[in-house]
Order: sequence, then structure tokens, then C-alpha cells
Amino acid sequence: MQVELLNEKIIGKHVFGNLYEIDESILTDKDRLEEAVREAIKIANMHLVEEKAWKFEGNKGGVSVIALIEESHIALHTWNEYNYATLDVYTCGENSDPQAAFDYLVGVLKPKRFQKFFADRSSN
Repeated sequence: MQVELLNEKIIGKHVFGNLYEIDESILTDKDRLEEAVREAIKIANMHLVEEKAWKFEGNKGGVSVIALIEESHIALHTWNEYNYATLDVYTCGENSDPQAAFDYLVGVLKPKRFQKFFADRSSN
């Protein structure tokens, strides 16, 4: 059995980025952002374990949505003062598609411009 374990590999796919010039009404809508993260999880063939969201008022206010998924996590943070958000989608597993989740959430947030990065975080 130990030989089999040596041949196994963790498939780690990490898609993350920065989203700029987003309408403030989207950045501050906690309920809409929570719903969007849950939908992104379905689209990307991930499995939700738990989700938490917070709305922050005042200077540098915004919304944070963190979803723990069986495959890893999604983290979305917005700053309404800067019309800016960061998005992090990380999965372990062959059957999930973090890029689909990222792209869906960009479509919901509708930034005028964004950066998208990919990191292979596989074990071998």
C-alpha cells in the first residue's frame, strides 16, 4: 500500500487576481456576493463545507466572503472606497474547475479591468 501512496499526487490549482473599477453598489452588497460565491462553487464542481461573510463600514469598508470547500477555499474581499476587490480560488482535486469559479465571479462583479493569475500547487 505504501508504494501506491508514493505514486499518488495532490492536484492543486490556484486562480487569483485583482479586480479594479467596480461599481460600489456591487462591492457593498453582502447578500449578492454571498449568493455569487455559492453559485460559483456549483459551477466549478466544488462542495461547500461552510461559508462566512462580513460587511465592514467606514474607512476602507467593504465585504469579505470566505467559503471553505471540500477541495480548499474561495476568498473574496472588496474595498468600496477603492472600487477594488481581490479574489482567490484554490482547489485540490482533479474534478474541480477554479478558473470557472473565478470567471463567473468576475462576471458578477463587472470590473472595468482585472488581473488573473494561475499557480500550479500540485505535490509532484
